[in-house]
Amino acid sequence: QLQLVESGGGLGKPGGSLRVACVVSERTGSTHSMAWFRQAPGKEREAVAAVTGSGDAAFYADSVKGRFAISRGNAKNTVYLHLTMNMLKPEDTAVYYCAVGVFGPALDATNWGNSSIYDYWGQGTQVTVSS
Repeated sequence: QLQLVESGGGLGKPGGSLRVACVVSERTGSTHSMAWFRQAPGKEREAVAAVTGSGDAAFYADSVKGRFAISRGNAKNTVYLHLTMNMLKPEDTAVYYCAVGVFGPALDATNWGNSSIYDYWGQGTQVTVSS
């Protein structure tokens, strides 16, 4: 059983930057596909960015491409996932969720945004963009 704990986020200004983080504690220390999703009030959850288990490929939603950057790092029995958000817009306001895929297919350009391939989810962290 993986434990996902998110942190960061908060209040940002339009044009500013914020960073959210996710710490995944696991006994094996193995790497898995990881992603960020977000859900704004009254809207469905949407995929924001994802990174492969090896970290050699990343995928982004068109709405954040060029503004957001996903990154991951490994330590003993811990995996870190970050989402650096630049040039923030009010429409980036949402609860951001970290997700990890363990049992599903390898991540690629066609499936990375499908929430069903991720097996574990964090509790979410609020990001609000407002002047």
